Amino acid sequence: MSATLLSTESAKQASLNLVEGHHGKQALNDVLVAYRANRRQGNANTKNRSEVSGSGSKLWNQKGTGNARMGSKRSPIWSGGGVVFGPRTRDWSKTTTKNVRKLAFRAALTARINDGAISTVDSFVVADGKTKSFVSAIAGLTTAKKVLVIGQNFDELTFRSARNIQDVQLVSAEDVNAENLLRYAQIIVTTDALPTLARRTAC
Repeated sequence: MSATLLSTESAKQASLNLVEGHHGKQALNDVLVAYRANRRQGNANTKNRSEVSGSGSKLWNQKGTGNARMGSKRSPIWSGGGVVFGPRTRDWSKTTTKNVRKLAFRAALTARINDGAISTVDSFVVADGKTKSFVSAIAGLTTAKKVLVIGQNFDELTFRSARNIQDVQLVSAEDVNAENLLRYAQIIVTTDALPTLARRTAC
């Protein structure tokens, strides 16, 4: 297998609808923030003074003991007391519209093409399903350490050969998103995946 650089001209010949200038920059930012926010669990939680276990009785008399006045052992200034302004369970998720996600995808694809980070191959198959064969196939296409391979679909053996390689990901042209395109140093696209990418970038 040999890879061919995907230039702006060849992308247009493949009917990829690219953006011009800095158009789509804000959409790309919004989408990336939403992707990352949606992965947050939001389950960090602390108890305030009304929720911690402990008696609410006054610890000692207000006056006459020589100690500072104290009303409850659940006070935040005591060890084991409530937490002031601690994290509470919340939903961090954000939503973006379909048009914004499409524009962000086009902007990310355009940026990587302009960077010379996308190459095309006729096909990508690891017939024996072995990790060693997968590593050799990737090494024959690029010297980059973090590689994204986009195909129309991959067979089970090819997926199996890639599952132990942390910095290389196989993804279908239907599922790849803007964050995937920006995360990896080099992107390999199979020829049969270009029509799907063209459909997803169409206005």
